[in-house]
Amino acid sequence: MTLTQSITFASLAAMCASTAMAQDLTPVSFGTNWLAQAEHGGFYQSVADGTYAECGLDVTIVPGGPQVNNRAMMLAGRIDYHMGGDLLQAFTAAKEGIPVVAVMATFQKHPQVIISHPGQAETFEDLKGLTLLIGDNGFASYYQWMIAEYGFTVEQREPYTFNPAPFVADKGMAMQGFLSSEPYVIEKEAGFVPDIFLIADAGYSTYATTVEAMADTIADHPEQVACFVDGSIKGWYNYLYNDHSAADAMIIEANPDMTQDKIDFAISKMLSEGIVDSGDALELGIGAMTDAKIGDFYGKMVEAGVIEGDLDYSSAYTTQFVNAKVGMDLH
Repeated sequence: MTLTQSITFASLAAMCASTAMAQDLTPVSFGTNWLAQAEHGGFYQSVADGTYAECGLDVTIVPGGPQVNNRAMMLAGRIDYHMGGDLLQAFTAAKEGIPVVAVMATFQKHPQVIISHPGQAETFEDLKGLTLLIGDNGFASYYQWMIAEYGFTVEQREPYTFNPAPFVADKGMAMQGFLSSEPYVIEKEAGFVPDIFLIADAGYSTYATTVEAMADTIADHPEQVACFVDGSIKGWYNYLYNDHSAADAMIIEANPDMTQDKIDFAISKMLSEGIVDSGDALELGIGAMTDAKIGDFYGKMVEAGVIEGDLDYSSAYTTQFVNAKVGMDLH
């Protein structure tokens, strides 16, 4: 047998093994809660570099968007996992008896921010001296906590229509935003760098960007859930701290409005502000959730009048798939 033949046979063997492996993979789908972006990067990373495949899953990411309700798709059995919001969504599921369970918390900090003009507020509490543009969803959730915890008022709030122009024109205004979105737009289009106040740093202690599964999926396929969660955790370590170019390419392909500079800005903010890797994650690994933090946030929401005080929310999450320090060696 010649060297060329040996190489050819070896190549054919590798191709056959790869094909057999692909045939053995279990197909699962993961629906995100918005269009592809850096905040979804760890999941794309594990598709791109084969991390999910290593433990037996062929993962398809189904992007969300303004006309897409991927959570309803999961409830209907059309997708397997879903990217949830924060713990208020989990509490609501428990209240309504919906068998959706959070199995991982991607973000240790909620990326919601309040944005002001430079020098108009030195501290979060100083924002009480400004008119605040807050949307209806924010008014019903974190703004009620801001009222209860800091003494913000209903009167100083004006509805936010997702148009930053009124804020840009008035230094006496502050506005809601997401850490990696509105500050970037303002800096690029309005020509100044705004001051940013992360509500998580002010005490809004929810986890965010959870991974949700149906209770039946957890009961019937715990190994699959463990594979998906572990793969996602490893993906986030690799996306934040190692080569993420393949994942970025997938994100840009899935979302034509996304650009590399936006992705780079978002990654830098997630790192600098500890959105993914801080708090419990520093000791327990990315994805961490603890009963203590969830109970703390629940108590704050009860005190703010956002949620009832007699709710058994324990069915809305499980820590059985996290807190095992998976992937910490990748950092």
